Amino acid sequence: MTAQDNSTLAALPQMIRVRQRFSETPAVDIAASLTRDLPSLLKPLRPGQTVAIAVGSRGIANLREIVRQTIALIRQAGGVPFIVPAMGSHGGATAAGQEELLAGYGITAESMAVELCSSMAVRRIGATADGAAVVCSEAALAADHVLLVNRIKPHTDFGGALGSGLLKMLVVGLGKHAGAAAFHRQASRYGYERVLRESAQVLMSVLPLLGGVAVIENQRHQTARIEVVPAADLVRREETLCALARDLMPRLPFPEVDLLIVDWMGKNISGTGMDPAVIGRMIHGYSLADDDPLQRPRVRRLFVRDLTPESHGNAIGIGLADFTTARLVRAMDRKVTMTNALTALSLQGAKVPLYFESDREAIAAALGTLADDDPQELRVARIRDTLHLEELAISERLWREHAGTGGLEAVGTLAVVRFDAAGNLRD
Repeated sequence: MTAQDNSTLAALPQMIRVRQRFSETPAVDIAASLTRDLPSLLKPLRPGQTVAIAVGSRGIANLREIVRQTIALIRQAGGVPFIVPAMGSHGGATAAGQEELLAGYGITAESMAVELCSSMAVRRIGATADGAAVVCSEAALAADHVLLVNRIKPHTDFGGALGSGLLKMLVVGLGKHAGAAAFHRQASRYGYERVLRESAQVLMSVLPLLGGVAVIENQRHQTARIEVVPAADLVRREETLCALARDLMPRLPFPEVDLLIVDWMGKNISGTGMDPAVIGRMIHGYSLADDDPLQRPRVRRLFVRDLTPESHGNAIGIGLADFTTARLVRAMDRKVTMTNALTALSLQGAKVPLYFESDREAIAAALGTLADDDPQELRVARIRDTLHLEELAISERLWREHAGTGGLEAVGTLAVVRFDAAGNLRD
């Protein structure tokens, strides 16, 4: 976009840094939890049998430690562990791309001292009652046993008792590109949860599945719970754990925001770059109408500044923003982003919004579209990303309306927003 003359740029209202008071969750001793509970799941192992550990592409807190401890306990039980990337079409739907994503979390064949089987090859093992093809990673099918390791939380694309967790990793993650595409096609016709349940049932009847290591995180993106779940209890326990995760999710403490500034989006933050439950916008489309009952919170304008390096160019979810920067657009890998969007049928999520060379220009454009006679009275909030919401910056009006409510406390004073020499927001 063409840069505007700096003299015409609208000014942000004064902002104050605030903190949400989240409830405390007890610290989790990861090694102790797994050492106590995982051996019972590993009883079927016989010396020398292989165990495929399915690991995904999300930015899970303490993932490296969880996987390392899981590997150690499998070895103690006499098994031979190896890692299978279970992330559907992520990483550009290539073996090398998926290895690169795991490496970003410190998980490599060398760091874990195990084989990493990243092949995208799959085999059809059956079909659901609706006729949906069910496929699975050949590497997982060749193992003597399979163990899933994943975080459980509400899904970004659909509601219901199940969300993103062990079952989705089983169906979509281990389905690789072909399985993810087949799942999303059927889900668009019959509904996500229905196809997820039916596909999981087919897989569990064929795959030598031990169960899973379920991770729950709190509002601070910290490990709040680790639970070892046997295969026979996966559906029942995931429903319960998903409800717990929903209660622990961080959210914006306001029902409406005129302008939301998001510093970082990315695949390590959310499957849709920015969590729809936080920004009030769904990946398959959203409305800016004030009377949309499904849009909560109501964010009238959204400006996203940067793409996390851990995303490796996958900018799915950029279409949820109204404004962005040229640097974020330049950081996009178009092929990787389009592959994810086409596989998940999330076309809205890959559309590029209006973009500008500097934050200041983008913010000025956003403020200008709000058509408010007094920009100083706008409700503006700035967050690091949709995972980290304990501290945020808010405008004077939001502070005036919500001070002392929703567990908010000031950790700074009202101040004019500063930009650097390039016109970008200071940290």
